[in-house]
Amino acid sequence: MSLFQSLIPSLTRTPALPANGGANESGPIVKPAYEIKEADDAYELTVYLPGVNKDGLEITAEEGQLRITGRNAWKQPEGWTALHRESADVPYELVLTHDNALDADKIAAEIRDGVLRVSLPKQEALKPRKIAVS
Repeated sequence: MSLFQSLIPSLTRTPALPANGGANESGPIVKPAYEIKEADDAYELTVYLPGVNKDGLEITAEEGQLRITGRNAWKQPEGWTALHRESADVPYELVLTHDNALDADKIAAEIRDGVLRVSLPKQEALKPRKIAVS
């Protein structure tokens, strides 16, 4: 690994599907679409979770991993049959791995209209600094 790669955390998508072929205890799961943008002091993560609200969302930051799990808030009424659905009624799970270059204590998240925005601050050692030459 080069020095450059060691200074910049690599956020990568890891398989969210369990070993049993994409089904958990309650059925299949879906990996949501997401975007990551880098700023000088933080990464900005946007995750698209249609139908998920604050109550159905769980975000955990463990050693080298950020896990986002969302459950749809809408429940189908009994005796009701859908003719067409644009999105599946299954839980979402996204697992991002990094090299521990994030400040987990300062992570902030906000969800609005099924769009989750997460601020992932960089640790102090990784922030760019201007070095004076004498």
